[in-house]
Amino acid sequence: MLGVSPSGYHARKARDVDTDRPRRRISNDALLVHIKAVHAESKGEYGWPRVWKQLLAQGIRVSKDRVQRLMKLHGIKAKTKRRFKVTTDSNHSLPVAPDLLQRDFSPARPDQVWTTDITYIW
Repeated sequence: MLGVSPSGYHARKARDVDTDRPRRRISNDALLVHIKAVHAESKGEYGWPRVWKQLLAQGIRVSKDRVQRLMKLHGIKAKTKRRFKVTTDSNHSLPVAPDLLQRDFSPARPDQVWTTDITYIW
């Protein structure tokens, strides 16, 4: 009659009467406040998956998609960690230059000792 199966009708009716599980609806603005708080608490390191898990741990039931959408809409992103660039390779068979100064950087006269820094940025 209403385009609903009898079992669907009774299941819906039972859900409406069920008071064991109160339905919690949170507005986008209120949820955004919680998202920003979790994000700030993590010092900006949490992206949407960790923010969502933290919200669940706090008892705020919300979908992953909603958290992801709100964070994207408001430009809330996780800081990306940069990989440490190794610049020294001490494990090689190339000849090593001798230490002629023996850490004595105070020459007796001008133009006797020159030093420089040979740091390369790849």
